[in-house]
This record gives sequence, C-alpha cells and structure tokens, in this order.
Amino acid sequence: MRKILKKKELSIGVVGVGHLGKRHLENVIKSDMVHCSGFYDIDKQKSKKIINENGIKSHSSLDALLKESDAIIIAVPTTEHFKIAKECLNKRKNIFIEKPICKTLKEADALIKLSNENSCFIQVGHIERLNPAIFTLKKEKIKLKPRYIEIQRLAPFNSRGTDVPVVLDLMIHDLDILLSLIDSSVEKIDATGISIMTNSIDIANARIKFKNGCVANITSSRIAQDYVRKLKVFEKNRYITVDFLKGLTEIYKVLDLEEKIKSNAITTPFIRNGKEKRIVYEKPQQNKFDALQMELKNFIESNKKISKPIVSGKDGREALNLAITIQKKIEEG
Repeated sequence: MRKILKKKELSIGVVGVGHLGKRHLENVIKSDMVHCSGFYDIDKQKSKKIINENGIKSHSSLDALLKESDAIIIAVPTTEHFKIAKECLNKRKNIFIEKPICKTLKEADALIKLSNENSCFIQVGHIERLNPAIFTLKKEKIKLKPRYIEIQRLAPFNSRGTDVPVVLDLMIHDLDILLSLIDSSVEKIDATGISIMTNSIDIANARIKFKNGCVANITSSRIAQDYVRKLKVFEKNRYITVDFLKGLTEIYKVLDLEEKIKSNAITTPFIRNGKEKRIVYEKPQQNKFDALQMELKNFIESNKKISKPIVSGKDGREALNLAITIQKKIEEG
C-alpha cells in the first residue's frame, strides 16, 4: 500500500533512474522519514519498467517533479549535472547530487553561488565518507598525522561511468577521502595515465605532496580483474589499513611496554635500540550499515535542519578541483 502523505511531510523526488538512481529511488520509497514524490527520467521505457516494479509516479517533465517535491536527488550522467541542478536550485530545492558535483569547476562554482543566493544546500554523493570503516576512525576518535598514504581503487571494466576519465569516475572518491583526512593544502602533483578500453584515461596514478610534508600515492583502474578498494595510512609508530569493500579497519602501532592497551588487542614484543617495545594490533568493532541509506538519512536530516551534509557542495568542488588538476597533468604527459 502506498504511504499517505502527511501534512508538512518532506517530499523527495529522484531525477535519473539508472543503476544508482534506481537504488536511490527504492531507498526513498522504503524510508519512513519522507514521502517519495516520484521520479523523472528521459528514458520512457526505463520509466515504464520502474512504474511496474514500484508503482511510483513518473513525471512527464523535471518541472512537474519539482512542483511536487521539497528536495531532489540527482543521479544523471555527469554531463547533465549542471543543467538539472541549476533548474532545481532556481526553484529553491535542496539537492543531493551524485559525484562528481559537475564536469567543470566553472559549473561547480556557479551551482554553489546559486545555492547560497537561494538559501539552499548541495550534498554530494561521495559515498566512501559514509563507509563503515571510515566511520570507525571517527568513532574511535583516531586523530591522524599521516606521513604517507597509499590508496588503490581497482574495478573490472564496465561501460557505465565511462563518459568521464577514470580520475573523475573512480579516483575522485579517494581524492575526497584524502582531502578530508589531511589538514593541509597541496604543494605538488605528479600524475600519469593511459587509455586502453575507452577514448579516455582508464588507468591513472597520482603522487600528491602536501605542504605539511605528507605524500599520497593513488592508483585507480577500471580494467582490473578484481575489485580492490584499500587505504593505507603510515604514521610515526602507527600503521592503519582500511578495506572499503569489507568495511574493515585494522590498526598496528608500536608502544612502550608500560603504555596501556585495549584488553582485546594482540601484542608482539620486540627490541628497538636496546629498549623493549611491542607491536599492538587492534581491529575496532565495525558498525554494519548501508552507506547509500546513510547518505539518504543525512540528506533528510539536513533538509529538516537536524544535521548538515557530510559532503557539502564546497567539499565536492575541492575534490573536483584536485581531480581536474590530476587529469590535466596526465594530458600534459
């Protein structure tokens, strides 16, 4: 039975019901926190299929959807982000927009300016910020002081997402994570990449040096045999690994024998410079949850002014800026 709209209940609509948009729509329909005002997609055959599967309203135009919605989720190809988002913001609708925020910095800046002028907010779908493993770092209140960071994001080939280079498709996830972890500006970038399956870059590597001395090495590929999504953080006397696929965080640290440790930690004694030390291994307890549902919850609560977007329009713009800089470095050869 379709949920009856209560007075003043928040109504959310979805633009674009492809692979990711369909999942967003299903989450909105299932949510008991909002009313789903329907969706809009230019593909009529796809729309008909969604109607048959979910019994939800398909609107004949974006304007028709906007008239019945308080907020909008945008899950269209990157090339269409600016056009759709601009129309939503002009109608004073808060928007959730899949990453990257736009294709160009000029477009991103225009959207941020428009959102400020119309007292709206932009939330960007950098979903790894809501990965259980990243949440664990925050929950454990682990203050990072990285000296070196290594990130790998590899995936088998899929034609979805190839409208943009791998830097804007996959690597941008890790660039956003990187910028959220390091409180310093970028000093130098070296990058390389190659095209294999498409007309744009399919494999890319970037070495990023920050002004605080930290160096990050990031590799992204969309033609790998298996999925790999890992983050490794190297600090003085501590090493942290994050497996995004498993939602797993593991911590290795070197401590003096007299330093306190958690009761469930695994220890290995050793001697360094004549002094007894121990390697301590910890695997913090993980909270299991669906990151896409958490994104929606954050979007809903931001609309209700309970919280703020975890990834703001400004955050999305900064990740895009770094991605575009890396892409230009690759093109320059």
